[in-house]
Amino acid sequence: MDLFRTKSVEAVRADADAGDGEAHGGTGRLRKRLSARHLVGFGIGIVIGTGIFTLTGVQAKQNAGPAVVVSFLVAGLVALLAALCYAELASSVPTAGSAYTYAYATAGEVVAWVIGWDLFLEFALGAAVVARGWSGYVGNLLDLPPSMFGETSTVNVGAAAVVLVLTAVAVLGIRESARVTGALVVVKVAVCVFVVVAGAWFVRGANLTPFVPPAEPAEGGSGLTRPVIEVVAGLDPVAFGVGGVLTAAAVVFFAYTGFEAVANLSEETRRPARDVPLGLLGTLGLATALYVGVAFVLVGMVAYGDIDEGAPIADAFDQVGLGWASSLVAIAAVAGLTSVILVDLITIGRIGFAMGRDGLLPQAVARVSPRTGVPARITLLFAVLVLALATFVPLGTLADLVSIGTLFAFLLVSVAVVVLRRTRPDLERPFRVPLSPGLPLVAALACLYLMLNLSIETWLRFLAWLALGMVVYAVYGYRHSRIRRAALAGSPTG
Repeated sequence: MDLFRTKSVEAVRADADAGDGEAHGGTGRLRKRLSARHLVGFGIGIVIGTGIFTLTGVQAKQNAGPAVVVSFLVAGLVALLAALCYAELASSVPTAGSAYTYAYATAGEVVAWVIGWDLFLEFALGAAVVARGWSGYVGNLLDLPPSMFGETSTVNVGAAAVVLVLTAVAVLGIRESARVTGALVVVKVAVCVFVVVAGAWFVRGANLTPFVPPAEPAEGGSGLTRPVIEVVAGLDPVAFGVGGVLTAAAVVFFAYTGFEAVANLSEETRRPARDVPLGLLGTLGLATALYVGVAFVLVGMVAYGDIDEGAPIADAFDQVGLGWASSLVAIAAVAGLTSVILVDLITIGRIGFAMGRDGLLPQAVARVSPRTGVPARITLLFAVLVLALATFVPLGTLADLVSIGTLFAFLLVSVAVVVLRRTRPDLERPFRVPLSPGLPLVAALACLYLMLNLSIETWLRFLAWLALGMVVYAVYGYRHSRIRRAALAGSPTG
């Protein structure tokens, strides 16, 4: 049982470049239609969502005070380190599946399966969580009945409706999805810029002092709700101070999740060696600038103790007498959430396509539609799962699973850069992570540290999900693996 058999980089490239037929798994070929501009649009489309509109206020009030600005910078730096690693691998091995495929080429099949299964969790659960948030925002904006559009609803009609509409867009084609995403991105970026420019006139120095409030005891949750690092190190729960700033950084990292969707689209990019690094770094640069700007304006407009946790930005404008701006913020939030759901659905389809091409999922389900050029069947299959979760399951307590799943993928991608540098020093690398292996290892350790700042119950749920994935792999993936079958047949494939 060679669970750690790797798939060669040459085999990965051959699959991406081959035409239809059994030579590369019989799943068909994705169409190269994207540019760097499209990739930045998709990246901003998935990154800027609820984080900027809710997490900023919650973490400023509960953990960091005005230094929530620093928390966003710390989280953004960790995300940037991971993005550099993604950029090197995606420019060297432009293929669907991103972290899943990189793990296959470096750590072996079973690790690749774990990563792919982990990414399903990240994007499917992320789409479901955001769909419920979208329903709540639209319900409040249009004064719709909470029994159909609120978190207390038994059947969340709003969440179901937005998933159905965006699934239709996702299966129409990548170019059509890019156009819809681009329009939504223009709306939310424009409103974020408005928030920064208009809010800057109401920033008061008194609200920014002290910038890092002194540490104080915090109410620690019971047992499983406490961060792992607190329990392991025997620390008492604290709010504010340096510890509070770092705790807030671990939480607001959720706001940066999803940018790796850009790497998942590298096989559909016309010039991946150039455009994927530009798409990744452009996404992180723009998102970080907007996050830091909005956070600074928010804590400068309102004393952190007076921030409204439910709608912090809209309430801040209400407090300074610009209530009409609240509607703009709500519109931006709806646009932001819509694009996040769409890119989540697109990305999860590409991961399923890559795993189906390798035989770890049924190839018939992962096949590309000859009419639209997208993996419509696998996209629809996962959309059904997202639809069920978003419609019937309150997911507020599971949101941290999105963060831990993302950080785990980032950690393995960072390690993959180091491994591939050693095992394939001859590989052409159009983009190279500077200061390797030091910088990728720092990225891996930073991801691990932020993971340890998440609660014990989040870790337990995450490990339970991975255990379920191993059962699925043992029952289907291992026996149907293309490279395993090729090895048994004496073929050089893989």
